[in-house]
Formats: sequence, C-alpha cells, structure tokens
Amino acid sequence: MKKLYDIWKKFGKNFEQGGKLEKLSSFYDAFDTFLFTPQTTAKRNGTHIHDGSDSKRTMILVVMALVPAMLFGMFNVGYQHLLATGQLATGLTCALFWKAFGFGLLAVLPYIIVAYAVGLGIEFIVAQIKHEEVAEGFLVTGFIIPLIVPINTPLWQVAIAVAFAVIFAKEVFGGTGYNIFNVALITRAFLFFAYPSSMTGDKMFIRTEGTWGWDGGHALVDGFTGATPLTQLATGTPVAQSFWDMANGLIPGSVGETCLWAILLGAILLIATGVASWKTMLAIFVGGGCTAWLFNQFGSADNLVAQYPWYFHLVSGGFAFGAVFMATDPVTSARTECGKWIYGLLIGLVAVVVRVLNPGYPEGMMLAILLMNAFAPLIDWCVVQANINRRAKRAVK
Repeated sequence: MKKLYDIWKKFGKNFEQGGKLEKLSSFYDAFDTFLFTPQTTAKRNGTHIHDGSDSKRTMILVVMALVPAMLFGMFNVGYQHLLATGQLATGLTCALFWKAFGFGLLAVLPYIIVAYAVGLGIEFIVAQIKHEEVAEGFLVTGFIIPLIVPINTPLWQVAIAVAFAVIFAKEVFGGTGYNIFNVALITRAFLFFAYPSSMTGDKMFIRTEGTWGWDGGHALVDGFTGATPLTQLATGTPVAQSFWDMANGLIPGSVGETCLWAILLGAILLIATGVASWKTMLAIFVGGGCTAWLFNQFGSADNLVAQYPWYFHLVSGGFAFGAVFMATDPVTSARTECGKWIYGLLIGLVAVVVRVLNPGYPEGMMLAILLMNAFAPLIDWCVVQANINRRAKRAVK
C-alpha cells in the first residue's frame, strides 16, 4: 500500500504549481483526499471539520447510512412492477426476489449516474475556475436525489434540476458550507414546480416498457401509476394498508422513502458516529405526531387526512426519510442544542399542517424542511441571544 501511495504522490507532482498539469490541480486534489486520509486540514472557511478526519470521511458515513434505504428501494421498485403485472400471484420466490431486485437496480442506476455526472461535473468545473479544492458535499446529495424522485421521471429533467440546484442553491452562495437550502430538496422542488406532471404528489410511477429491456414481456398498460397512501387520502380514497405494511415498505412511493426499518438502520449509524443529531430527529417525530393527534381530535370529520391516525403520518411519504437524512444536514439545520429541538418541532408541525390543509400537495415534508432551512439561522440567533441575556442578568445580580 505504501508503494502504491508513493507512486500516486509522485504522479501528483505533475499537478503542483509549475507542473505540466497544474491547471487540473483541483481534479487531483479531489481524488487524493477521497482515496487517502489527508495530511492537511480543510482550507475552505465554510467547511465544518478542520482536522485529518476530513469532511469527505463524514460524507462517506452518510452514504453508508443511506445504503439500506437504497437497496430496499431498488427491490421495492421491482416488487411493485411484479405485483402490478401479476407475477406475484403465487408468492415471492427466491427467483422472483432477484428478478425484482434486478429490475429495480436497472431502473435506479441511471438516476444515480446522471445525478453524480451532472452535479460533480459542475463542482469540478467551479473548483477549477476558482482554483479551490473540490467540495465534498455532493457525495451525499448525489446519493439522495435518486431516492426522492419518482422512478419514471425523465432523466433529462433530473439533469436540469440537478444543474439548477447545484448552481443556484449552492455555488452562488459560495459552495459547501454556505448554502442556505438543502440541495437535494431544491432539486425535488425544481422538478415539482417546473415539471408537475412528472412529480404528482409522492406517487411511484412504474415504467410502461420495462426497464432497459428487463422484463419487457410484462409491460404495463400506458399511464399506470401506483398511488401512495397520502395520494389516496388526498383524492378521498381510504387507505387500505396497515401501519406495518407502511413500516415494512412494500408499498408505492419514492425509491428510498418507503421502508421505516431501512431508514432507522441509517439513523442508528448517523447517531452512533455523531454525524447527525438525535435531538433534531426526535423533535421532528414528536412535532409531527402531536400535530397529527390534534387534527385527529379537533379536525374536520370530512377531511380524511385530518382523521388519518397520527402514528400513520410518521411512516407515510417522506416523513421518516426527511427527518433522518435531510433535516439533519449540518449546513442547513439549526446548530445550537436548544435550536435543534425548536427546528425539529417546527418541521414536524409544518409537514403535517401542509398535508392536512393542502390536498393538492399531500406530501408536506419537502416544503417543511425548506421553510425551516430559511429560519434555522434565526432560530440559532434567538437561542444565542436568550443565553446572552440570561448570563447578563446573572452578572448584574
């Protein structure tokens, strides 16, 4: 390994100042810090870790936490296809399991490739123009985007949305550490408002022609969609799935958002490694659960979403996924300890209020997190000022 490292470092001299490839130094630095533990601290003022751990290592931990949701989501995409085509009439066999996973893998993989190619491509170019090190934040963003968009969204729309989010929600603010809003959610928001026909609530769209030739003999009728529980409620249809059906995740929905257990595995890793705040996560579930309970007690009897049991809200749509992986983003969330509780409670509250009072958009988690991203600095400022005032009063006494 040391010999390989020495060869790599010798090759890297070509990218140093005065070297043949000096203009591509940012490219070399990105791969160098990704493959090997850096010997220097981060140079960018916006980064949050200034030791040999390196922000990329933290981002890789988040990606590892996302893997269970990604793998289950791939299987569920194929499972929903087999279910819709009647291939599960005799039950799920080992052969059908791998057929479902293969279908989902081929369906999701292009979205991963497009997200990383466009997002990282822009970040490499910007870093080269600015003569800065390549930001590491998109390692997570590029992994999250395929998990939160409908599986049949045209790839060119995803590419445009990613480019818009990286440029206008990140780079114009100064890059990683300076962005106000979660970049992955801005991608989804752009798709929702620019291409609403591709983003109908939180439906899971099933490909009509099979996936890249996979299982083409069982193509569905044109226009088939699998409505999620929240979409059913918004259209006045009672939900047939039980709580455990939704927690287990074998229901229509965005790729990474359906299985509670896969999401909780990721949450355990993030909390155990100190990457994400358990206070923010818990506060979101408490805020959402209490708000939904109040609607259960005092909401209109004619509003199916208001009468939707409070604990169902916590496992429906992107609530759990957003609470664990997006609301806890260290760049865009509250950073004071008290502020994390306030920030999380408000996200849970707003998400449920949007679901109940806006039938045109049954999934409220995206809007709730983006709104609180905007208020996170104010929440922290208020918490800090309150602490200063308390200390000032004690000093006077």
